[in-house]
Amino acid sequence: MNIGLTGGIATGKSTVSQMLERRGAALVDADRIAREVVEPGQAPLRQIAERFGQAVLNEDGTLNRRKLGQIVFSDEAERKALEAITHPAIRALMRERMERLEAERPDRLVVVDVPLLFESKLQSLFEQVLVVYVPRSVQLTRLMERDGLAEEEARKRLDAQMDIEDKKRLADYVIDNSAGLAETEEQLERFWRDKVRP
Repeated sequence: MNIGLTGGIATGKSTVSQMLERRGAALVDADRIAREVVEPGQAPLRQIAERFGQAVLNEDGTLNRRKLGQIVFSDEAERKALEAITHPAIRALMRERMERLEAERPDRLVVVDVPLLFESKLQSLFEQVLVVYVPRSVQLTRLMERDGLAEEEARKRLDAQMDIEDKKRLADYVIDNSAGLAETEEQLERFWRDKVRP
């Protein structure tokens, strides 16, 4: 079985994916893959520098995420241009890793953590989609604390994604991560019992 794991920025997806891994699930992390495809020597990094200018590169040739973020989070057309460069490479690698894990151990749950799962219309790749949810106000507070952002900057990042309430409605299963770790763990245990090991 495979599931797509998503949520919004600062909802706690990585916490939930770690809990699933501890129960024996295999994890494919789209964020990690997104970092791999923009490493020096990779075609997407070259295309990003051509599209957005050398200013988005550090002196050592690596991607300056902060500079690129300032460009793409304040302009939707720029964000779409970046996605057009990176998404095909991310999807191909994600699919390849999913298939390899499924072939290695067909009995094991494969969890694919994809922040923009709904935005990228990837639901059809998965048997079920699990959404990690917290209300937007909690997202905003956590994002400001986690990334040291001013409120306006944090709001821009939230606005760049589909609203968390819409994601919640589209989910096959919801884990509410706003009440604390023990509560999240309990919900996950129920999910594991009902859906993975009935």
